[in-house]
Amino acid sequence: MIISLLSLFTSLLIPLIVLLFALVISFRSMEDREKSSPFECGFDPKANARIPFSLRFFLLAVIFLVFDIEIVLLLPIPLLMISLYNPMNLITLFSFFLILILGLFHEWHEGSLNWSM
Repeated sequence: MIISLLSLFTSLLIPLIVLLFALVISFRSMEDREKSSPFECGFDPKANARIPFSLRFFLLAVIFLVFDIEIVLLLPIPLLMISLYNPMNLITLFSFFLILILGLFHEWHEGSLNWSM
């Protein structure tokens, strides 16, 4: 009984000491002026650090990610066709291509792929 209480006390005391030690060490870094100042490539920014970014760039990046993921989904299809040839697999592949191409044409006609306007 005493051994289990001693081990319980030790298992609670050691993490408490480590946490208090970490709190004492990190107390100085919380008040550090350099950590709270904005940082931009090694020098202080000359303008506001919270300038808005281009929404067109964000939209183009999202479209790139979507089409990139779709290309990754298309990569194993030749191996699938060699090992498991099924007409249903072919129909699924062509419908996936059709949806991909229709999405590309929609984005193109909407003007999302034009960088300059």
